[in-house]
Amino acid sequence: MNSKYVKWDSRNFLMVILFLQFTACATVFFDIPVARQVIGFICFTFVPGFIVIKLLKLDELDRVETVLFSVGLSVAFLMLVGLFVNELSFLFGISQPLSLIPLMIVLNGFMLLGGILIYLRSENVKLWNISSLRISLFVLPLASLPIFSIVGATWVKTYGNNLILLFMIIAIALLFAVGVISRKSSSSDLYPLAVFVIAISLLYHSSLISEHLVHFGSDVPGEMFAFKIVEKNAYWSSINPYPDDFSVGRTYSMLSVTILPSIYSSLLNLNSIWVFKLLNPTLYALVPLGLYVLWSKSVGNKYAFVSAFFFMAYRNFSNQMLGLSKQMIAELFLVLVLIAMFHKKMNRANKKICFLVFSIALAVSHYALAEIFLIFISFALIPLIIIKKPGRNITFTMVLYFFGVMFGWYLFTSSSSVLDSFLNFGQNVYNQLGEFLNLQSRGSQVLRGLGLETPPTIWNRISRAFAYLTEIFISIGFIGLIMKRKRIRFEKEYLMLIIAAMGFLAALVLVPGLAETMNMSRFYHILLFFIAPLCVIGAELIIELMFKRKDELKITVLLLIVLVPYFLFQTGFVYEVTSSESWSLPLSKYRMSGIRLYTEFGLYDEYSISGAQWLSKNVAVGTTQMYADSFSRTNELRSYGFVWPGYVEILSNITEVKPNGVVYLNSLNIIEGKVVGTGLLWNSSEFHFLHDLNKIYSNGGSGIYKNTT
Repeated sequence: MNSKYVKWDSRNFLMVILFLQFTACATVFFDIPVARQVIGFICFTFVPGFIVIKLLKLDELDRVETVLFSVGLSVAFLMLVGLFVNELSFLFGISQPLSLIPLMIVLNGFMLLGGILIYLRSENVKLWNISSLRISLFVLPLASLPIFSIVGATWVKTYGNNLILLFMIIAIALLFAVGVISRKSSSSDLYPLAVFVIAISLLYHSSLISEHLVHFGSDVPGEMFAFKIVEKNAYWSSINPYPDDFSVGRTYSMLSVTILPSIYSSLLNLNSIWVFKLLNPTLYALVPLGLYVLWSKSVGNKYAFVSAFFFMAYRNFSNQMLGLSKQMIAELFLVLVLIAMFHKKMNRANKKICFLVFSIALAVSHYALAEIFLIFISFALIPLIIIKKPGRNITFTMVLYFFGVMFGWYLFTSSSSVLDSFLNFGQNVYNQLGEFLNLQSRGSQVLRGLGLETPPTIWNRISRAFAYLTEIFISIGFIGLIMKRKRIRFEKEYLMLIIAAMGFLAALVLVPGLAETMNMSRFYHILLFFIAPLCVIGAELIIELMFKRKDELKITVLLLIVLVPYFLFQTGFVYEVTSSESWSLPLSKYRMSGIRLYTEFGLYDEYSISGAQWLSKNVAVGTTQMYADSFSRTNELRSYGFVWPGYVEILSNITEVKPNGVVYLNSLNIIEGKVVGTGLLWNSSEFHFLHDLNKIYSNGGSGIYKNTT
């Protein structure tokens, strides 16, 4: 018997399943604080998927793959079974199928049935032998990183002191360097743990910076609004609740921000804010780990670790992505689809099953990511069709299946809002093709990436220099790969995905308006799923060309010289210690203006939230004309007040408040004295019409006025 695993009697396995179910049910029934959240999350996020793995006999998965697939299958199970219960509830006269009792019956029923089926097989269950794991001295410092992250974020939130977080970032850089330099075999065994720990530390240090929702300039207020609709009714409808609003429709059709958080909130009795701020980042921390597993098969453990670090070092990972819950969940399924597709030991039947489940979950989690994935796998299939050589990992049936699932879902949910939005984006890009020679049509981020924008300070110049070096490495790695100067064991279909990614990157630079459809930084983050290893390959090729031979030490030194400073700049560490303008909210929040904190990061305060919640409870939403500045309208009024932006008119200094109309002012308007309109910024003192209104609410930081005439 292989020493890596042991065989466990199926009766013992069933007993463990029953014990976990009983424990989870007990914590839910008695509503035991903390235990209900922790045990419930572990049970419902791991056990259903692990049962599926054992039913499918996926014994070819290693430890890390088993964890990844268990979580991925469990999360997919929660979404799809939640949808199944939701759609069939009318047969049983259940008006709130996403409430606690129906969910507990179905979920526990599945786990019990799965355990019994495994027992009835009378087969031993193959489990990994924990005693075979190697323990290293590096485990303790690695395990302490999330503690520093949580304590550091709390320290900043409470006392405005960022020293703990600064220490954590330096510790991450040092541990990365030690892990890359070390030649001990135990070091490579710790790479998966290191990737996960670094990921969760970076995510927590940003997400826990406030008790309230922080959107980081992204979509989470709209996602929260869509989720609140489902949570309030304990039911999800395939019809867009606001037919005239495509933005609501396309978000509402995504189960990753409607059914999934509703299930977690109900099962764990967890405030919806913490579902988005804590649970989603925890799941998202598995994405770099999955990429490490995917890349290690082709470039080796060490280079896969460096590539994963490069992926996490890019600032979008621990910044903007925290405001994109649906994309966070979708990226987990994307990496699992890729692992399943290119797994060399998995039999074809199980590959198809995993592709089927994960691709459905991807399609119902994020529309843009699903569309990009469809483009890439279609591109990878074309050469195989031309040369009439069937693909082993990507087949015509798989592409056709994903196309049907994706467009079927987008066509028949939320009044086809996703498809309509896709067509609108395409039309906008088409309308801008006449601006091909106008570099400004590419957007500021593209110009900055090409070095065509003047950096404001010397530190920005240095930061961009390291970023440009990573781009050069990627380009050289790609050329070397295409010219076969580097013999990397990429599958031919995965090589085609890399070519598709590089072609897409070129299109983002060349086609006017394309990069602005989703934001260039988000596109680049997604493309790193495929091209991040090229950075390492490029560094290796440079050393070989310079010294006419492969020198592992020189390659390692070159990568550290570039990636460690890149990481310190991208996280905002350098900008903070040099007191330069920074985009790091956790490190530099204390010296940012109130206007920037609110407009750029969406950092709400208690005054604004309390005002928004009071308005939603005491004003007839939907029948009363409301007025607010442009950011209040889409931020706290939408996510905390549960007010559709269509009910709110944007304020200006010439606004005429209708009879019985209500004006909402947040802390930015009252304390900072600024009102953000449509492309304009006013002083609150210019709003003379407020003197003619009656103040019906005030908490010192926000106020609500009403025209009683």
